[in-house]
Amino acid sequence: MKATFNFLLCGVGGQGTVLASAVLVNVGLAAGFDAKQAEVHGMSQRGGSVSSHVRWGRKVYSPIVELGEADVLLAFEKLEALRNVGALRPGGIALINTQVIEPLTVISGDQTYPDDEAIQAAFTQVTPHVQYVDGERIAGALGNPRAANVVLLGALSALLEEEWLAGSDLDAEAWLKVISERVPPKHVELNRKAFEAGRSAIEK
Repeated sequence: MKATFNFLLCGVGGQGTVLASAVLVNVGLAAGFDAKQAEVHGMSQRGGSVSSHVRWGRKVYSPIVELGEADVLLAFEKLEALRNVGALRPGGIALINTQVIEPLTVISGDQTYPDDEAIQAAFTQVTPHVQYVDGERIAGALGNPRAANVVLLGALSALLEEEWLAGSDLDAEAWLKVISERVPPKHVELNRKAFEAGRSAIEK
């Protein structure tokens, strides 16, 4: 198992990046790591860019993930993924939600939204490990597209098991316990289904 894990989460305000990063840091603690989370940056209440740094390790002195050192880039929106490709270390994992949220510069016609080929080309220069998940579609089929962030956490859990955590005690139930403690009781079952659907999207 790796000694340290560096995660960068990025998205747009309102996508649940804050909840996802809180779950991730507490999953690390539950797994026995020292775990720290940086302050979330961006205008999260105005639909602006949001990012959060999470680190797990035997001893973590700083929560900040430096450029080029993220083992995992978890992006909740495709343009935000492209903006943060430089954070990913060579050979790291990029997990990208396929949702498109056009910024004001695109809506106003000043800029164009990059196409899928441009996004993929940027990541191909860094890593072959790029996974796309349609979180909104999967969560919408369960009754609430806002649970897309938990779909992505489910996908992340499966990728970590596949790449680095095989044989560890950090199983799906450990993630679900943390998630259940951080969502309203009436939404626990929905989020359980969203998490499991995210895992299935990777396992297939």
